[in-house]
Amino acid sequence: MRQELQSLPKTLAEDVAKNLVMVARLIDEDPEGAYGYSKVALRLASRVAAVREAAGFAAYANQKYAEALAEFRAARRMTGTVDLWPLMADCERGLGRPEKALDMAGAPEVHKLDKAGQVEMRLVAAGARRDMGQLDAAIVTLQSPELASHSVQPWTARLRYAYGDALLAAGRNGEAREWFAKAVEADRDGSTDASDRLAELDGVEFVDALDETADGADADAVAAKPVGVGQDDDAAHRADDDEHDSDDQDAEDAADAEDAEEDADEADDADDADVKDLDDEGRGER
Repeated sequence: MRQELQSLPKTLAEDVAKNLVMVARLIDEDPEGAYGYSKVALRLASRVAAVREAAGFAAYANQKYAEALAEFRAARRMTGTVDLWPLMADCERGLGRPEKALDMAGAPEVHKLDKAGQVEMRLVAAGARRDMGQLDAAIVTLQSPELASHSVQPWTARLRYAYGDALLAAGRNGEAREWFAKAVEADRDGSTDASDRLAELDGVEFVDALDETADGADADAVAAKPVGVGQDDDAAHRADDDEHDSDDQDAEDAADAEDAEEDADEADDADDADVKDLDDEGRGER
């Protein structure tokens, strides 16, 4: 890449390089951010193969398969290499054209790929078979010397995982479990979720300790109670509740009595007023 950028003016080359570095840094954790930087680099230097390739990877990571395919094709035309052939075939899958991906898997370009590229092409071809509902053919496609090898290579975990996943889709759960376990052994950098799939097959459920801390503490407290302690505590609580209810009832009765007394006073006052009015009227008549 550095050699390609040397064809650009120094300041421009530095700007392009900064954007390409950000693409590489963000593409796994923030694909959208990486895509944004790739578009900037593309505007600055669209005739640089490394820029077109980076733009293709960023588009691919964001599932923009038509755009990724166009960028990969452009990069291939500029460099003349076949390294991007498996990714181009996988873009065809993403565009809903698995038959085209299979045609590419049988093309002469595949023989020019290194071992890693050929394994990647095998994975794409198996995926295309599955897209077409051909599970048995997908399983056969993945069966290879690389799958049977006991040595661990960068592609080993993904190849074993794909094989286990295809077996599981075909209902061959026992074999699938075996290959997920083998994938776990080879997956040193956690590139797959083989351990989760294995646990799922074994019926293991993972609980979020942070969410369950309070409930777990309550359960532990209940489990730690001696026999009879819970019953005594419950009886004491019930007695306290009864006492509170009794106090509440007494208070309510007292309030009712006080209200009745106030009503009686008001009635007496009203009667006195009526008597006074009658007296006044009598005096007026006299």
